[in-house]
Amino acid sequence: MSVSNSFLSRHSSLSSSSFKSVFRSYSQDFVPHHHTSASPSLCTISSHFPAVHQSRSSDLTLPGSASIVKAAELLDCSHDNAKPVVVCLPPESAFPNSLQTTSSESNSEDAGEGEYVNLYSSNQTNGDLPHSQAEMPMCADTEPVESSNGEEIHHSDSPKSTNAKENQERNDRRADTQNSSDLDPNDETDELSLIDHEEIVARLTLKQEGEDGPEVRGGSVDILIVHATETDRKDLVLYCEAFLTTYRTFIPPEDIIKKLHHRYEKFCHCPDTFKKRVSKNTFFVLVRVVDELCLVELSDDILKLLMELVFRLVCSGELSLARVLRKNILDKVDQKRTVKYAGLMKPLAARGVAARPGTLHDFHSHEIAEQLTLLDAELFYKIEIPEVLLWAKEQNEEKSPNLTQFTEHFNNMSYWVRSIIIQQEKAQDRERLLLKFIKIMKHLRKLNNFNSYLAILSALDSAPIRRLEWQKQTSEGLAEYCTLIDSSSSFRAYRAALAEVEPPCIPYLGLILQDLTFVHLGNPDLIDGKINFSKRWQQFNILDSMRRFQQIHYELKRIDDIVTFFNDFGDHLAEEALWELSLKIKPRNIQRRKTEREEKT
Repeated sequence: MSVSNSFLSRHSSLSSSSFKSVFRSYSQDFVPHHHTSASPSLCTISSHFPAVHQSRSSDLTLPGSASIVKAAELLDCSHDNAKPVVVCLPPESAFPNSLQTTSSESNSEDAGEGEYVNLYSSNQTNGDLPHSQAEMPMCADTEPVESSNGEEIHHSDSPKSTNAKENQERNDRRADTQNSSDLDPNDETDELSLIDHEEIVARLTLKQEGEDGPEVRGGSVDILIVHATETDRKDLVLYCEAFLTTYRTFIPPEDIIKKLHHRYEKFCHCPDTFKKRVSKNTFFVLVRVVDELCLVELSDDILKLLMELVFRLVCSGELSLARVLRKNILDKVDQKRTVKYAGLMKPLAARGVAARPGTLHDFHSHEIAEQLTLLDAELFYKIEIPEVLLWAKEQNEEKSPNLTQFTEHFNNMSYWVRSIIIQQEKAQDRERLLLKFIKIMKHLRKLNNFNSYLAILSALDSAPIRRLEWQKQTSEGLAEYCTLIDSSSSFRAYRAALAEVEPPCIPYLGLILQDLTFVHLGNPDLIDGKINFSKRWQQFNILDSMRRFQQIHYELKRIDDIVTFFNDFGDHLAEEALWELSLKIKPRNIQRRKTEREEKT
């Protein structure tokens, strides 16, 4: 047992055994203890919706002499005996300026880049599109106009089309769709050929009039993918975000890449302007999928699949699209290499508890809180959203390495606090240290660092510490801090506090994992044979606040003396050793003897 079950046993009404295996170490302290069938009230989506897309890629180039990259060097080689797979990226020389394309193709490529910049601008929040896009749809046959910030904005050059012409085009698209599906009704990719919005919506399961929740309640995998590629519709921005956040719960990344590739290639060579726009929208959803792949998902198969797509784009003359995809792939590979070597270069802990200079009282409480927040933030920002989503379903540490590291950091900090307090021989020294940690918690609350706040709180309220004798004023002060994690009404106090804070903030991930697990276990994956998208919408809402908090970082200065004193919180006592010291300070039968003496007198 890494963290004791005692903390929430006094505040909670749900069963710890139900979640112990799911939440791993988080559950040991904060998991509810008397399980009821009622599910917790889930927070509604934040009004501060994160930007639709903010690429984490950096501007990388690959010289022609270094165009061959070995997967064995780039990937985290867990299969040492596996034969290395050589993956080739086309060098910059593969994109010659002299390669001629038709005028319409050139304009289409430029329009594609313009659409990508506008659609996935990091300045977008609350599901809104840029003003220019809200007024006019994105088209492939557009003339670029440079905006004040240097980006290209494309204005349609066919505003004079009549309603009759538009209706005729729509009917033609419907006829094409029906004809394509009639060719092979058993073809599982038929729905990937749909382009008419009304036809797509007709195949979705929508909410009934008067019902709450998302507009889309369910659909087949293919129709949900097609609906997500309608990126030029402003009313579908939130749906696209929810889909891209949760698609891993019903289709692997490799399969969705193949399906998006199939849809793109079906329309990319069509002369029809609308179909070209469909292909470009599909392509940039594919780029978004690649950009948000977790590093552990960069398998040999996915890399080879993406390399093949880059070569096909180059061969077909789609140079601008090839550059976009190639750059994203290189950026992800570079991130993988950086993380791998960073782990190898991590320094070992140098000193033990007894060898540390000074004591906790040598540092100001607010400085300690800032350094705790700095260490938490470094780990929190590395957690990728799919890690949290998949943990509630699979509890696989290999697929959630950053989340696992963050959890271990929480537990180490909590045990470190207990060890420092209980190793003090004098009662007044223990009392002084406990009051010091209460002051630190006060400053952590001001910094919106709920993670370290609850790690310390779980330590101070753990059984080996709580059973010792403390002054009445100290015990009452600690009880006030425990009200934040009171589980009544589904942790209402903590949820209310979290809803009021403005970033930067580090939330307590244990409750996020608990909510995700409730949704996963309490809702079916399929309804009438279709994907239950209402379930994914709930998961998306839970993850929304975490994504928002990860976008704004703390600006704190590192104090090496304090960080060195922490020593990675690796020097702490185990649960059994803590109990031994606690019983040595206050034996179990001391209260009984005291009561017997009082009765005799």
